[in-house]
Amino acid sequence: MNASKGGSAPLRAAPADCAGEAGARKDLPTAWPGIIERYRRYLPVTDKTPVVTLLEGNTPLLPAPRLAEATDPSLSIYLKCEGFNPTGSFKDRGMTLAMSKAVEAGSRAVICASTGNTSASAAAFAARAGLRAFVMVPRGSVALGKLSQAAIHGARVLMVEGTFDQALDIVRRIAESHPVTLVNSVNPFRLEGQKTGAFEVVDQLGRAPDYHLIPVGNAGNITAYWRGYREYHRDGKIDSLPRMVGFQAAGAAPMYENRIIEEPRTVATAIKIGNPASWGPALEAVKDSRGWIDIVTDEEILRAYRMLAREEGIFMEPASAATVAGLVKIVKAGRIESGSTLVLTLTGHGLKDPETALESASRPTSVPASLDAVLAQLGL
Repeated sequence: MNASKGGSAPLRAAPADCAGEAGARKDLPTAWPGIIERYRRYLPVTDKTPVVTLLEGNTPLLPAPRLAEATDPSLSIYLKCEGFNPTGSFKDRGMTLAMSKAVEAGSRAVICASTGNTSASAAAFAARAGLRAFVMVPRGSVALGKLSQAAIHGARVLMVEGTFDQALDIVRRIAESHPVTLVNSVNPFRLEGQKTGAFEVVDQLGRAPDYHLIPVGNAGNITAYWRGYREYHRDGKIDSLPRMVGFQAAGAAPMYENRIIEEPRTVATAIKIGNPASWGPALEAVKDSRGWIDIVTDEEILRAYRMLAREEGIFMEPASAATVAGLVKIVKAGRIESGSTLVLTLTGHGLKDPETALESASRPTSVPASLDAVLAQLGL
């Protein structure tokens, strides 16, 4: 089924047989059972796997007609809004599976390094599972909303005087020698869960997009989406595959520059990573899909961040806006075929990073409590 142009095609509900196909349990008191039950037959779980879920997934795939109008009206553009997951980011897809498998293996504690979203998700799912959570974040590189989440869910949070990559190296070594389970994306169950984002895109759109645009930080998500599309393709659910296009911030672009960035810099803290853990698999995904990796500047990211909020009513964190900035850039460069269908993954909610929102928007104006003063300010 081809989507109509201009981003106005109606979206499909999940197939009626999807729940039965995936082995969803009838005793759950909700129409949506979470990604493990919905896509059980595609995931490495058994009847003995205790499912730890916050009913993640089933996030909106929204048409973006004004974004299409501003770039190329012939395009059908859709936004996969992963900020509507339980902890506000796509990380919940992988965390439900990683935490479920950790419990199945008898783990009593989990550990991760994070630029923010992983820590929030790990802390929440650990609380749900009754496990202890240890989180390491780089000092000064984590947005307030994300740090607040990890703290309120009861995680032990350590702020490292260093980069994310240094924090990841430390937690990997701890997990190798101590009784804790690592739940970063190097944990294979994380990417297995995250691939369900691709399943949902197909189930909602009724086809694979021609292009899938996605931010790239630790590079696990672009790897996972490609895996999901390939599995649906092998299963006969789609007859074509998208080109995967990843965007890194110009100050944190190791894959684009083909070198480790020792001190990555960007306002988009979620992708402020200089040595992606999934670098190799992500490059394979890009190559196999005939896609590419590109960069966008912080200025372009913030411009797209405001554009997304003001033109489409979608409030996502700056890293998510990298895809919108990238869209503007590659359409202007003529790299997208006219009439194409595109899906943009928006990875995290804007409330994750309220400081950037306040810095990027006009400040509220104080007025006296009088009708005339209010009307004067409103220009009515």
